[in-house]
Amino acid sequence: MATLPAARFGRVLTAMITPFDSDGRIDLDGAQQLARWLVDHGSDGLVVNGTTGESPTLSSAESIDLFRAVRQAVDAPVVAGTGSNDTAHAIRQSEAAAGIGVDGLLVVAPYYNKPSQAGLDQHFRMIAAATDLPIILYDIPGRTGRKVDTDTIVRLAREVPSIVAVKDAAGSPGETSVLVAAAPDDFAVYSGDDNLTLPLLAVGVRGTISVASHWAGEHIHAMFDAFDAGDVAEARRINQRLLTSYAFESTLDAPNPVPTKAMLRSLGLPAGECRPPMGPTPAGLEVEAKELWDSLQD
Repeated sequence: MATLPAARFGRVLTAMITPFDSDGRIDLDGAQQLARWLVDHGSDGLVVNGTTGESPTLSSAESIDLFRAVRQAVDAPVVAGTGSNDTAHAIRQSEAAAGIGVDGLLVVAPYYNKPSQAGLDQHFRMIAAATDLPIILYDIPGRTGRKVDTDTIVRLAREVPSIVAVKDAAGSPGETSVLVAAAPDDFAVYSGDDNLTLPLLAVGVRGTISVASHWAGEHIHAMFDAFDAGDVAEARRINQRLLTSYAFESTLDAPNPVPTKAMLRSLGLPAGECRPPMGPTPAGLEVEAKELWDSLQD
């Protein structure tokens, strides 16, 4: 089976949680420790200050401190989440992140204010004009309230050289196949939903920006390796083994990133609790996390 060109940030990127201490303050030393552990356990790169990183509850200064700490900790690609529903704020954060030396930016579609497609186009172009860093668009209409149309993504990919990829969390493999077919060959589509990564591999995604890779990064890598080698049956077997991980990572009672932080605490890794309004952690979740971890070790 022919493989697609490698994505510049790698195949398995972890949407990294943000560790907090017992008083709810950002734990920068813990973030560095966790970043190194993730890179040692299957992560090609790290996405910092995304949704899983509780970006809505981090101040501008905290997010910049986090970018700096993780950049200093690892040699792997570091992608900074600098998106906002305020274009001017996103530009300021992107410029600051570029000054720290991160490798790229993750820019989510503006949320809540629901701009038109023309407004989305303008938003992304203005951020791209402010820095030379490569940009991953982030399309997650379930959180933003507005789908970035395929035509908009393709136009930006063709006309803005620094827009090099999209994290596709729109939940429609059929539409993803249309996007992959229409976008330039060097434009990378990343899966943004762990439970759809294998189906999306079949239509041409280059990698994943994953939550489950906090504890299953090596398994996800193995799934990519099997698929790229043409062993679809093995990729399917690995994916089936990971179904419990996909189900665990977010539920109505414990939405992302509550379960991931429970998993990391159960492993003795830096995490802390989530800041409000996320949480509280349901009783027994850490026990469930440890049982899941154990089930993946044989």
